[in-house]
Amino acid sequence: MMEYANNNIALVSLARLPDGSGVHDPSQIAPLSLAYMGDTVYDLFVRTLLLETTTLTAHGLHERAAKLVCAKAQAAAFRRIEPMLTEEELGVFRRGRNSHIGTVPKSASIMDYRVATGLEALIGWLYLSGRDERIRSLMAEALSGEASTKAK
Repeated sequence: MMEYANNNIALVSLARLPDGSGVHDPSQIAPLSLAYMGDTVYDLFVRTLLLETTTLTAHGLHERAAKLVCAKAQAAAFRRIEPMLTEEELGVFRRGRNSHIGTVPKSASIMDYRVATGLEALIGWLYLSGRDERIRSLMAEALSGEASTKAK
């Protein structure tokens, strides 16, 4: 269980065995596959944060979440956590950032999109590695002040 604000987020990985060991070595998973997983985990944290810190309607929650998970916001979040990262974590981030990305949305710059992909790859790798506590601390810093100050 991962405690976030006043809630517990139970992260259950299908890639983990009951003894906590992984079925797959996350270091051997393609970076874009890690980003695919990390995107979901990141989104879960954002949605939980918004529910706990705002009184927005469902539509308002959706609009605010979209602003927090876009490439530009994720790139800014990465810059907030970059000083906290280990060399191993930076290596995973770089693998994701440098992956061949087919297309980039019109709403994002190529640099922001690459940084966001790297961040998502890192979050996916941490999740599949069972490092829930590390995800929690990084996400707390990445999202610090984001929901409550801008979304009420």
